[in-house]
Amino acid sequence: MSGIYIHIPFCKQACHYCDFHFSTSLKKKDEMVLALAKEIKMRKSEFEDEVVETIYFGGGTPSILSIADLELLIDAVYQNYTVVDNPEITVEANPDDLTEERITELSNNRINRLSIGIQSFFEDDLKLMNRAHNVEEAKKCLEIATQYFDNITIDLIYGMPNMSNEKWLQNIEMALSYNIPHISSYALTVEPKTALDLFIKQGIIPQLDDELAQEHFNILVDKLEENGFIHYELSNFGKENYFSKNNSSYWLGKKYIGIGPSAHSYDGEKRGWNVSNNSLYLKSLAENQLPIETETLTKTDRYNEYIMTGLRTIWGVSLDRIETEFGPKYLDYLNQQSAKYIEDHLLFVDDNVLRTTKSGKFLGDGIASDLFLLNLE
Repeated sequence: MSGIYIHIPFCKQACHYCDFHFSTSLKKKDEMVLALAKEIKMRKSEFEDEVVETIYFGGGTPSILSIADLELLIDAVYQNYTVVDNPEITVEANPDDLTEERITELSNNRINRLSIGIQSFFEDDLKLMNRAHNVEEAKKCLEIATQYFDNITIDLIYGMPNMSNEKWLQNIEMALSYNIPHISSYALTVEPKTALDLFIKQGIIPQLDDELAQEHFNILVDKLEENGFIHYELSNFGKENYFSKNNSSYWLGKKYIGIGPSAHSYDGEKRGWNVSNNSLYLKSLAENQLPIETETLTKTDRYNEYIMTGLRTIWGVSLDRIETEFGPKYLDYLNQQSAKYIEDHLLFVDDNVLRTTKSGKFLGDGIASDLFLLNLE
């Protein structure tokens, strides 16, 4: 089973924290949609022996597209690939695009999952992030969306400057009041060259507080687990049967094709990435060229990726798989490197699977990087 990710590189405005690839000019939107459909067709040979179980529209802001645009791209997948009977088809959307009319249109389509970028239920947070929507739009869209869609996930951001634990808890409780079955939640991070980075350097916004972010993370885990959510990946919480199939495929090492500017692809051995420039992308497709660069992953690259993704999830890192796929040297190295974290109760081994403890979860990425190796070949 495999997935197709389609990157829609347009947004109404730039969020202050975002470093994803997008343009705020929609002048080439129609041309882009046709180019995306063309890339979908040109790459079908990569999935000749694969069955597609997820189609994911990410961005950018896919809800900027018309229903006809989305239909055209879904049709392109169905016409060129083998697709399971009931694939998970997700569209990322912003609350300001989700009017009742729009939600009804989406629900009458093959789209069966919405990913809504709420980020916060407080006006001052939304302004600080330069989000295009307000709190009223966030609440209204959830009231309506939950009437039409069963499978909804929302994004929330914690670790905001001056956000008290109480305020963060109110954000979580507001999300829970809509009976959403899936929540993705991320710490606010400062990416280089973003507006947020500049504002912090200029002293307009205070420095982010890592300890506060960890407190928020612990509150989030406790509150969601109390309410029947399974913390199945570092930033993702789902009720039973509502885990994101698209995101899970990345963490479980399944194959996927990334369509559109800046999109990434993976076939188990090679990783590819499209050019992060809308004009160059369109020019390449017009010339029937795929604007993609690839690299073949070494055994060490694949080991490091498995450690990183495994420790982020409830599935952990299988020590049996390390030995059979990578060899005894890798297993010995992993056992040596993980020993101190096991001693400190940040990692544990259960049924020959290495996992993070509850207190190790927030530190998971840092621990994983300490278990990486540079080269054993």
